[in-house]
Amino acid sequence: MSRPLVPDALWAVVEPLLPPEPPKPKGGRPRLPDRAALTGILFVLQSGIPWEMLPQEMGCGCGMTCWRRLRDWQEAGVWDRLQRALLDRLGRRNAIDFRRAALDSASVAGKKGGAQTGPNPTDRGKPGSKRHILTDANGIPLAVRLTAANVHDSRMLEQMVDAVPRIRQPWGRPRKRPSKLHADKAYDHRRCRQALTRRSIQPRIARRGIESTAGLGRHRWVVERTLAWFGQFRRLAIRYERRADIHSAFLTLASAIIAWRFVKRWFC
Repeated sequence: MSRPLVPDALWAVVEPLLPPEPPKPKGGRPRLPDRAALTGILFVLQSGIPWEMLPQEMGCGCGMTCWRRLRDWQEAGVWDRLQRALLDRLGRRNAIDFRRAALDSASVAGKKGGAQTGPNPTDRGKPGSKRHILTDANGIPLAVRLTAANVHDSRMLEQMVDAVPRIRQPWGRPRKRPSKLHADKAYDHRRCRQALTRRSIQPRIARRGIESTAGLGRHRWVVERTLAWFGQFRRLAIRYERRADIHSAFLTLASAIIAWRFVKRWFC
């Protein structure tokens, strides 16, 4: 089996964000190179295989070594910084459309339980989690968060809007507020509209019992497409991790990979 290396262009973005390697101990095994560990992490994210089944022929070490590296880099904030670096790269080229943003969520099963799981009202009360995604008008994920499946979408609106980082622009100051926010009827609450108004964001929220479903997805379809992209990462199709920080690390890394695809599509 050939070893799927991390692309050089992506590694050039990731490498400066990694914490320095600890001092080498006397004797013992040599430390697994960071690039090999990242290759193993990406392979598990995309294929969904268990850590212990990571093929040794790939040269990525054992699965637990890659798991520990994922955990340590999550604690060091590497994945958040990676996403911000890629968003800054897109923002400097005026590739992020702040004229509109879209917000939505999707529930996934969490059979093993753990933090940020709860009874899923759409799955007969089985334990599950929910991923919340906020995208720009092109479907680029600007913020992603994990909650229990029984957390109502409207409770996360303010947190999702505030979670968007300051993104560099071709000129002027960095920007983090879209001009408009599109959301479905789950966010049709006065507190949601007031929260957006306080942040100088024009709410575009479907009204329950007033607006029909026809045409409501004209601008919201991009976030539903992005949620489908997250589902293509097989490790995220079901929540396998009991630890919420590990699953959140996968979510943030998947968000960065989606942003990287936009970078490759437009600038490479």
